[in-house]
Amino acid sequence: LQDIKKSLDEDNEAFLHSIQNEMEESEKMEKKKKKTRITDSKNRLQELECLMCRIYEDMILEKIPNTRYEILNNQYETEQRELSKEIDGLEKAIKRYEKETNRAKKFIRLIERYDNFDELTPTIINEFVEKILIHERDRKGSQTANQKVEIYFNFIGNYEPPKEELSEEEMQKLREEEEKERVRKDRLHQNYLKRKANGKQKEYEERYKATREEKKQEKLKTLKKSGIPLSEYKRIEKNCPA
Repeated sequence: LQDIKKSLDEDNEAFLHSIQNEMEESEKMEKKKKKTRITDSKNRLQELECLMCRIYEDMILEKIPNTRYEILNNQYETEQRELSKEIDGLEKAIKRYEKETNRAKKFIRLIERYDNFDELTPTIINEFVEKILIHERDRKGSQTANQKVEIYFNFIGNYEPPKEELSEEEMQKLREEEEKERVRKDRLHQNYLKRKANGKQKEYEERYKATREEKKQEKLKTLKKSGIPLSEYKRIEKNCPA
């Protein structure tokens, strides 16, 4: 939010243009996916109709027993209802894309109400954040693995302000730092696997339990200062252990 606010203050028109371009590109892809899914679902509905007619004829001709017909017919009807519901939701989503053309301006009006975002309060979270997606870690079982987090804002979705292009020297330095971090995480993970294999992982966890608890308490203090509710902290803590 601070980066978005900074971009907006520096050049309102450029910021609006940036959001609209990204939203248009993103929505174009989403609409294409949804339209493809609608076509596939409608084709499947036609297939189900043919299948239902076929099993009905088979039942009348006594090619299959009534009980088998009832089971298959119920399965097909259930799938029909689910597909029809999905199609309806997809079509409504496409209509929203086509109707809501001023969402970027609505977001700008919302963010202009705030002078800064030095303190993150529950009110700000509710006003700005639609949802947060926390993905699986890159490497399961490793607490130091990367974990992708996506923040979807109200009105504009998963928007990130444009970043300054790095020089070749800066890119090289960044790649070197990333490689060092990857090597460090690999080493930690290999140590974890060795401890797990020789039965010393539990001893290791007990030894560092107090340290981890101290880190969690520090994280809790930071989040409390930021205005994040305890319930939200516990949810984050559950998904992202220290």
